[in-house]
Amino acid sequence: MALERPEIDFIEGPPPADLEITDIKVGEGAQAGHGSTVDVHYVGVAFSSGEEFDASWNREGPLSFRLGAGQVISGWDQGVLGMRVGGRRKLVIPPHLAYGDRGAGGAIKPGETLIFVCDLVGVR
Repeated sequence: MALERPEIDFIEGPPPADLEITDIKVGEGAQAGHGSTVDVHYVGVAFSSGEEFDASWNREGPLSFRLGAGQVISGWDQGVLGMRVGGRRKLVIPPHLAYGDRGAGGAIKPGETLIFVCDLVGVR
C-alpha cells in the first residue's frame, strides 16, 4: 500500500501541557534511535486553528535529520524516537517543546501548540 498524505482532525478543548504521542500505525521496519538519521514525511497544523502551516508533502521528499542532535524542535526529537519505519504517529507538541514564545516567522504564532502527523520512511 502506498503512503498517503494524512488529514489532521481539529482537536477541541484545551491544549495539553506535555507532549502527547499517539501511534496511528506501528511500523515493522528499522527503529529510530538516538543519533540515527531519519527521513520523515509530515503534516503540521496549529492547535488553535487547525490550519496547516507546513508539510513535507508539499516538497519533493521527506525531511531528513539526526535524531537527538537538536536539528529540529525538541518535540520532534522526543516524539520520533522509538518509531519504526512504516509507522505513522501523531504528535501534539506544547510550545515549550516547539517554538515557545517566539513563534516561527509568520507561520507559527508565539505560544502555539503544534500537531503533526509523521510517517517514518527511513532510518540510517
